[in-house]
Amino acid sequence: MRTAFWLAGAAALALASPAFAGDTIKIGFVSTFSGPTAVIGNDMRNSFELALDHLGRKMGGKPVEVIYEDDTFKPDVGKQKTEKLILSDKVDFITGYIWSNVLLASLKPVMDSKTMMVVANAGPSQLAGELCSPYVFSVSWQNDQTPAAMGLYMNQKGVKSVFLIGPNYAAGKDMLAGVKSTFKGEVKGEEYTVWPSQLDFSAELSKARASGAQSIFAFYPGAAGVQFLNQYTQAGLKQQMPLYTAFTIDETTLPLQKENALGVPGAQEWVNDLPNEQNKKFVEDYRKKYPGVRPSFYGAQSYDAAQLINSAVIAVKGDTSKKDEMKAAMEKANIKSVRGPFKFGNNHIPVQNFYLQDVVKDANGQLSLKTMATIVKDDQDHFHDKCPMK
Repeated sequence: MRTAFWLAGAAALALASPAFAGDTIKIGFVSTFSGPTAVIGNDMRNSFELALDHLGRKMGGKPVEVIYEDDTFKPDVGKQKTEKLILSDKVDFITGYIWSNVLLASLKPVMDSKTMMVVANAGPSQLAGELCSPYVFSVSWQNDQTPAAMGLYMNQKGVKSVFLIGPNYAAGKDMLAGVKSTFKGEVKGEEYTVWPSQLDFSAELSKARASGAQSIFAFYPGAAGVQFLNQYTQAGLKQQMPLYTAFTIDETTLPLQKENALGVPGAQEWVNDLPNEQNKKFVEDYRKKYPGVRPSFYGAQSYDAAQLINSAVIAVKGDTSKKDEMKAAMEKANIKSVRGPFKFGNNHIPVQNFYLQDVVKDANGQLSLKTMATIVKDDQDHFHDKCPMK
């Protein structure tokens, strides 16, 4: 019993202990590197590594050490890997995180230890609101924002009704809520599927057809997005009920979705062809370093995560024990982002543009994503007023 209490106390002490500047900048990177969704984690890692190349593999004059950990798509594993990075590896920063449920499970050890975190993808509403933290920044978005932009586009297209389909976990609920927050037409039905095991959507597609809705909105990232789009097309719905999406078609899924993705619009805060010099360099160098593939928005956000961490380290001249100074530097968002200029809201979520993306064929007949229009400018998430940081 005494041993148990001692271990618990030691763990709590370790979590509460401040970080001290070392000879290297240590960064923990938690993502999914195994299973069907490993393609996302690999793209994030590839882009983070490219950013380090562009930085000369140093930050604040110190060499950078990155420890990559696989969350295996599971919240409990993600939390364990996060605790390992903090307690055993004693990292200066933690970044990565694809999935909202994995991130939510991992937040407490980060906040308890006051470890600086830069989230590269997941955007649960809680992080933007009541769980916001001085030590946590996001370089992606709050989950509702992208589908809310798609809802605005659907209004512009004159869509009168929609059937909503998404996975039953934190991000899925946020996504469908995002569409409903801006779409002015009628929601004819709303279906949540088992996540991540369900890859047969025939029952949900049948309900959508029977609902009488004019259109379908779906959120399915990764392998699930491939399955959903293929089944939607095979069911003959593409000619009957236009599909609107968020995060369902991207550069990691497009090679498998192929021509099924043509004519299916999506919304995003970054697309390969955004016309700024940093983005052009990022895309060009990525394709040189990793031939045969294009970077996705997951990778673009990971690239920006490295840039944001670098801005903090430079501000304190490599002394990562100066957390208040690092926080102040990061709040300025003074980085060359691949999406162009953006700023942080009071909750450390970006205030940024969202674009309409569509799939096109290039001169060689290859499919790629293209920016078609700006849907909304300088968008701020709906939860920032619930964040106690002002």
